[in-house]
Amino acid sequence: MKKTVSFSTRGQRADIGDLAIYRMLPNRYAQAVGPFVFLDHIAPKQHNADAPRMETGTGAHPHRGIATLTYLLHGEAEHFDSAGHHARVTSGGIQWMKAGNGVIHDENLNPDPGEATGLTHALQFWINLPAQHKAEAPAYLAVQAQEVPQKPLAEDKGWIKVIAGSYEELTSPIPSYSEQFLYHLHLEAGQQFSLDTAPGVEYAAFLLENDAVLNNDKHQAGEFVEFDRAEGVLEVTNESYAALDLVLFGGEHYGEPIVAEGPFVMNSKAEIAQAYRDFFNGQYGQISYSKANPVA
Repeated sequence: MKKTVSFSTRGQRADIGDLAIYRMLPNRYAQAVGPFVFLDHIAPKQHNADAPRMETGTGAHPHRGIATLTYLLHGEAEHFDSAGHHARVTSGGIQWMKAGNGVIHDENLNPDPGEATGLTHALQFWINLPAQHKAEAPAYLAVQAQEVPQKPLAEDKGWIKVIAGSYEELTSPIPSYSEQFLYHLHLEAGQQFSLDTAPGVEYAAFLLENDAVLNNDKHQAGEFVEFDRAEGVLEVTNESYAALDLVLFGGEHYGEPIVAEGPFVMNSKAEIAQAYRDFFNGQYGQISYSKANPVA
């Protein structure tokens, strides 16, 4: 039996500077999918070859109670935070930061010097931490493209990358605090991919730049699609004459209360208030751009 689509949406514009951003999650239908409570699609942007590179960040800001995960489809992202972490990740790589009990971070986004496309294109997720991990110290991990687990699909149908969680024998280096998965699926023209789902696990898809058929329903590029909670098969079909790319993500239901306000995701309003007090009292530290410790 195939899973059915609960809803689909195209998100809301939430631009930063000259970057076109579409906020896909949360939306009017869903607050979370598994541990994922936030998804921004940083739309593809073509940069002129003579355009100046961004040398400073887009704006330092705090987080608490979550881990951020940025999957860089095209471009180069540079990260700084108040715990002293600093790294650059290029096309195909991942940046993961556990905000834990509070951190300030900043990042910039530029074209990848190793690509001739001049493109920037990325996805940013927030992963809600279980209550017991919200009080832990911040941490950071930079995963370059060659370190992301990937395998070809049978019969040359395409390939799959494991950004978070596991798929068959592949396991992502991104830490998991509850059951979670995030896959980048590349499916060649006329091909089909099936995923057997598990009970108690929530599933969603985001179509990057191509249309796709999901369990017999046609969906367009830029759509966020969530599936029902019933156990069944999740089937992706590419009916076009070009390859398609999409992400599949989700995980076990987050059973604790979710209270989100601004950059903080906690379990109660009192904890949100405390997160703001601690931030304004300077307890998250400051970014020292010149002294940040490089992360291998």
